[in-house]
Amino acid sequence: MSKSDIEKIQEMGHRKFVGGDGELWDQIAALQLNFLKSEGLQPAHTLVDIACGSLRAGRLFINYLDASNYLGIDKEINLIVHGVAEELGIEVFVEKRPEFVISEIFEFVKFTRIPDFVIAQSLLTHLTAEDIYLCFKHLRKFITGECKFYATFFEVPSPTKNHPLSDAIDCFFYTRVQMETLAELAGWNMQYIGDWGHPRGQKIVKLEPK
Repeated sequence: MSKSDIEKIQEMGHRKFVGGDGELWDQIAALQLNFLKSEGLQPAHTLVDIACGSLRAGRLFINYLDASNYLGIDKEINLIVHGVAEELGIEVFVEKRPEFVISEIFEFVKFTRIPDFVIAQSLLTHLTAEDIYLCFKHLRKFITGECKFYATFFEVPSPTKNHPLSDAIDCFFYTRVQMETLAELAGWNMQYIGDWGHPRGQKIVKLEPK
């Protein structure tokens, strides 16, 4: 019997489970914050962090943004508990009032605020095409105005056979055309940015509502 994600988190630890343990933990976190700041993120903006996990980047976003402006969504409550208790700290949690939603089906409608920015770093790299579309579609329905949505993926030159089910550990690979097709079907215009300095070679795209 395969282990559940809860068992894997307990066995691997909250950092290793989301990837980037050791020096990559801080490197990948800083990369996300610095990139979004270069794209115009200001403290007054509201940000949705999809698959926020144990707050690798979330702790930096929460400290940078004004209170209540960080919205994190993940399917594993255990990761968020570890993130708040061991990475962010209770004092910052109380001061900054981040908002969290626990959902396996991308229930953005449970948030109380509409975001200006969205990031999904190392999420699509673990999803089937069907689940990527579900994420894109539900987010698009939630957005009511202008929004900048940045997502990373492992790019391949031609379609490849991925795992049949989304998996928190196994990696998934897509072509640029596949990613653009999924975005357009869900109501987004996609701009390919590509290399953004990710240590594992994940490429990044920018999506905006049609």
